[in-house]
Amino acid sequence: MREIKSILIVLLVSVFYHDIAAQELMTNIYGRETQSLNGKWDAIIDLYDQGRKNKIYLNQKPQGKTDFFEYSFDHGLRLNVPSDWNSQLAELNYYEGTVWYARRFDVQVQKDKRLFIYFGAVSYRCRVYLNGREVGRHEGGFTPFQFDITGLVKEKDNFLAVEVNNTRTIDAIPAMAFDWWNYGGITRDVFLVTTPQTYIQDYFVQLDKYKSDKIDVRVQLSANNNNVPVQVEIPELKIKQNLVTDEKGSAKISFNVKKLQRWSPDSPKLYKVIISSADEKIEEMIGFRNIWVKGEDIYLNDKPVFLKSISFHEEIPQRKGRAFSEADAIMLLSEAKALGCNMIRLAHYPQNEYTVRLAEKMGFLLWEEIPIWQGIDFENEATKIKAGNMIREMVMRDKNRCALAFWGVANETQPSAPRNEFLKYLIQCCTEMDTTRLITAAFDLVRFDRGRQVFFMDDPFIKELDVIAINKYMGWYHPWPVAPEKAVWNVAAGQPLIVSEFGGEALYGQSGDREVASSWSEEYQAKLYDDNIAMFNNIPNLRGVSPWILFDFRSPFRFHPTNQEGWNRKGLVSDQGYRKKAWYIMKEYFDKK
Repeated sequence: MREIKSILIVLLVSVFYHDIAAQELMTNIYGRETQSLNGKWDAIIDLYDQGRKNKIYLNQKPQGKTDFFEYSFDHGLRLNVPSDWNSQLAELNYYEGTVWYARRFDVQVQKDKRLFIYFGAVSYRCRVYLNGREVGRHEGGFTPFQFDITGLVKEKDNFLAVEVNNTRTIDAIPAMAFDWWNYGGITRDVFLVTTPQTYIQDYFVQLDKYKSDKIDVRVQLSANNNNVPVQVEIPELKIKQNLVTDEKGSAKISFNVKKLQRWSPDSPKLYKVIISSADEKIEEMIGFRNIWVKGEDIYLNDKPVFLKSISFHEEIPQRKGRAFSEADAIMLLSEAKALGCNMIRLAHYPQNEYTVRLAEKMGFLLWEEIPIWQGIDFENEATKIKAGNMIREMVMRDKNRCALAFWGVANETQPSAPRNEFLKYLIQCCTEMDTTRLITAAFDLVRFDRGRQVFFMDDPFIKELDVIAINKYMGWYHPWPVAPEKAVWNVAAGQPLIVSEFGGEALYGQSGDREVASSWSEEYQAKLYDDNIAMFNNIPNLRGVSPWILFDFRSPFRFHPTNQEGWNRKGLVSDQGYRKKAWYIMKEYFDKK
């Protein structure tokens, strides 16, 4: 009976996504003909979820003497888009619920052209209405989506309404409890995108996983049109390749190149790539690199690499709000560059495309993941399907970014058969679209065996992964069972291992006993870093470390009235932008590596 119920759930979810969910994403929105809808939007706070019942998306006005409506988008609240609502109005600081956004726009309707509306992200779920009609829905707060609105628009005075809800639920991703702020709103760019009737929907231009002189190209049209000529150019390499689509509107080619300069953190070389058909030409800067695993080593461009990483949230702590612009990306990435990093773990969700693209230009490898963060309902088939859609949207958006080295499928999950099935499904979703990246997940399952005097982990699922990542807060959540310099590890032998989280909390400017955790002092945090670095010498397959975290970040998890005040204080940099003592210890470690 349970099996039949699961099948019915999958079928219902599939029907939902087929009928009203977002269409297949286009590659490289920023390289297409767009019209921005960013700016001030009218807004209504819908505390009791009455807006849909009252059809406020129709934006009706009184016509007769007896007409009236108990809402109006005019002359009321206005919110910035993109942004979160929490940081724009004090009353919305902790708000979880529904907010309606609305605006009007004009557009030049072009004959024989198609028009899409594209959202970089809306947190967490939304319904989109155009001129009184629902055009689609989306769930997931960190990935893009689009709807075809061709034929639904008019030249003047279109009315666009978006119902946004950020309520936490057990079947959501992330679920009920997570250690960051639950920002709500239209948090990334909104565009109108104009395309030909048949457009270049997707392309994937990449260096072969192992060969340094072979480029593979895949192009997909939006229609199953056969025998359509497509051209791929890389002018600097004097490459011009002509392709012809098959009956599915797809074209593939592989070719050798000479004098290719591969992308690396030390030399982040990008080439202009032009993909064109008879009706459309798209340009994009793309880099080429090889990344693979052999034994316990990670190879970048045929050489073993040690990953000097850091994590950060998509948040500007100084303004207590979501990061959403290129200027925000510059702030976050510049601090990572100053620390001496060559990689960033984009924790714990796909971050703004500005951050991803700028990181590539600045020479950072990237680890990107969806928020499978503890507490996920792994037995819920609908949740699994949603997770698959999210990870496909992530891969679709960023697969042409050579900086992307890792697709992450989970963070701190407990072993079980449902979990294993769930994560295998996510790995399959990734590898069906891209086999060139490394698959990883972060675990917090390492324990100390007092009999053998060794740290170990027992989770057979690690064999499904290319690289194993471990979160271990020795000296903070876990007291040292032995002196740090004697803390020997035997974890994931034969595979490369990254310590993906470590550290502890400190309030910037607070001095105290470096031996007492409850001092919340910079001295104690600094000692934690010294001790963990000493332990790293006893991890034979260690191929990277990533402290948690670059900046202090907001979290309702954190209750301490004087030392936290709603902030997770594990940052190497304070919420005001000041570097703590541990920052300098990590900087010295990275410089020596």
